Amino acid sequence: MPELPEVEVVVRHLKSRVLGATVETLAIHRSDIVRTGHDLIPWFHRAKITHVHRMGKCVVMTCQRSQETLYLLSELGMTGLWFFKANLATSPQHIHCHITLSGTKTRELHYWNPRRFGRLWLFDSSGLEAFMQRRFGPDALTITQDAFCQLVQTTRGQVKPFFLNQHRLAGIGNIYANEILFRANIHPSAQGHQLRLISCQRLHQTMQDVLREAITAGGSSIQDFRAPNGSQGHFQEAHQVYQKDGMPCPHGCPALIKRLQKERSSFFCPSCQKKR
Repeated sequence: MPELPEVEVVVRHLKSRVLGATVETLAIHRSDIVRTGHDLIPWFHRAKITHVHRMGKCVVMTCQRSQETLYLLSELGMTGLWFFKANLATSPQHIHCHITLSGTKTRELHYWNPRRFGRLWLFDSSGLEAFMQRRFGPDALTITQDAFCQLVQTTRGQVKPFFLNQHRLAGIGNIYANEILFRANIHPSAQGHQLRLISCQRLHQTMQDVLREAITAGGSSIQDFRAPNGSQGHFQEAHQVYQKDGMPCPHGCPALIKRLQKERSSFFCPSCQKKR
């Protein structure tokens, strides 16, 4: 599933290619891919894309027309991607939204989502605000150290599920939770409220470093993820523990990476990663 770094990569590609473009057509090929706002689809004809940004794991395109602003929000889900060309999709029959553009060199956008876990939402400002308040906590890339430490130390539960709970902290999924906890030397089963302040501070810095490093590397292309131009990310080459159970610990200790199977698999070093 695309996580914060992959979504940020998508946003940066879209910003570089479609800002200022005018929407000529917005065609939906499966009605169930639009979760809300079907009646707003005609409005987007001749609307201008004025901003593209990320909220949690969602891509938000701001569109303006006649002094009115609406938003196209896309959740990528397990396999959702935006492509600049239809032939970049490995299964074109799973392109569920097609946007034609004018005013820029990029003339089309295609929302491809074979497993359909992701969805599209069309919102006005109040709808977008209500959606984000309902779905997401503070963003993992921008949260301050003090705010992050307070969140962790008031968590009455394990730190790994805390990372995966988008209502508490937005943007991180299983891949990056594993990598962040390993690099911070914190066990996935550690209790948040029992972590020392210095451990929380180290965890925050590690989280920021890993996310920025992953964005610079173009994200992690483990299965389907590709940027809108079809390029793959390379951060998977820097993964230290994710899906590496049975391999030697990268820190050089005698232990082997273990896999803890719960709802989401945890990969960790039983020697290096501490519960406090």
